[in-house]
Amino acid sequence: MNKIKKALKAIGLICRHPYLLNAVINDEDVRKEEVVRNHGLKDGLPLVEIQDLFPDFSVKVTPYAYLSGATMPIDIALLRALAQRQQVRSYFEIGTWRGESVANMAQVVDHCATFNLPEEEIMALTHDSRYAHLHAFFSQKLQNVQHLYGNSQTFDFTPFHHQFDMVFVDGDHHYEAVKKDTETAFQLLKDDRSVIVWHDYAFDPETIRWNVLAAILDGTPADKRKHLYHISNTLCAVYIPEDLASSTLIPYDKPKKYFEVTIEAQPCQS
Repeated sequence: MNKIKKALKAIGLICRHPYLLNAVINDEDVRKEEVVRNHGLKDGLPLVEIQDLFPDFSVKVTPYAYLSGATMPIDIALLRALAQRQQVRSYFEIGTWRGESVANMAQVVDHCATFNLPEEEIMALTHDSRYAHLHAFFSQKLQNVQHLYGNSQTFDFTPFHHQFDMVFVDGDHHYEAVKKDTETAFQLLKDDRSVIVWHDYAFDPETIRWNVLAAILDGTPADKRKHLYHISNTLCAVYIPEDLASSTLIPYDKPKKYFEVTIEAQPCQS
């Protein structure tokens, strides 16, 4: 089939099934081309070595369930270490899931707020009561954690503007959702030391998720994009209002360090 016939067939399919246009627009190669064209970031965000940011990086992560959909342990460790580095007292996250990240942060931060879809909306989307009930499993009884419910694309966050030292964005990872959550995150920041962390900026620590990067860039104020970074060995992008030493991500580069991991199982308290 030549290119003209393929193009006509594709147009016909999109006309009959308009939702297919989203698959084209959100294709990773298409998004990468947009990022390179609009921002010149052919290798993604500048890479900051985790040991440059935290020279004595040593963090205990607990609780951690090692189950489906969990944030990687090192990503939670990054949150905890960054909270100590920036002297974070107030933390906000979009996307609760089992509550592992906010339960970890509650140990090092005075006040935490976690935002998620209400259970009835999760049920409407998934029709899975076990999945819906599992949200906030680790955080629901913590005294310094406030649980908020709504859709982050339509919720009025105005009462929470300028109140938080750190915001963690880990909700819906489609382009439009990440862009909106990014715009919200900047409105929640308290002052010029406040930081943002985005989860799933990458598929793995060496493979950029271009759809998410495009949304982060488009949702970030132009004057703040110079302070967006990718932290090595993690899936996370960060906004830190500092000029940090950085390099270019080189996939399959020779490891510069290794991590020592101790795993100890503890029973959950029902």
